[in-house]
Amino acid sequence: MKPKVKGKGPLKRGKLTGKRLDRGFRQRRKVCRFCADKNRTIDYKDAKFLESFIKERGKIVSSRYSGNCALHQRLVAEEIRKARFISLLPYSRA
Repeated sequence: MKPKVKGKGPLKRGKLTGKRLDRGFRQRRKVCRFCADKNRTIDYKDAKFLESFIKERGKIVSSRYSGNCALHQRLVAEEIRKARFISLLPYSRA
């Protein structure tokens, strides 16, 4: 008889597994908007667009939240820093 290992094996939809109920919910993977639309450019002069990648307090949004791929996330962060340097975007919002 094989010993049972917790957390291993496939989860059944809607079945009670241990103490939690697995409802089978999976979040759809976000698609990088720059990979999807090849014509879209990342430019530090487009401050309105770059604001969508900045949180309320002035932090740059992570790629996990924005859905950008690693390459485009680095480019967005670089352009935000450029825009901050010439005062198109704030460093922080108080």
